[in-house]
Amino acid sequence: MAKEKISKPGLMTETTYYILLSLVEPLHGYVVMQKVEEISYGTVTIGPGTLYGAFSKLENDGLIEVFSQESRRKSYCLTSKGKQVLADQIKKFSIMTENGNKVLKHLT
Repeated sequence: MAKEKISKPGLMTETTYYILLSLVEPLHGYVVMQKVEEISYGTVTIGPGTLYGAFSKLENDGLIEVFSQESRRKSYCLTSKGKQVLADQIKKFSIMTENGNKVLKHLT
């Protein structure tokens, strides 16, 4: 069975990955911080400075955009490019997990 060819996304930090996962629906920063901690089972926590620095970079890279703004509260969502990059990362991590599980069988 031929494996699907995926693009080779650059190195993505764990924090960035979880932020993008959180933004499959429009959310504002505080909710993103909560969601990242929840879906990572507490292994990743993000402070406001880290989050807003990441938002700025992700927005500049064209991966997220402002969905709405009420007063000072901005909600962000993935762009089409952001969805594709996230999908590629998920596929890449899936391959890594598959290979890791093969090795893990030999370690136990």
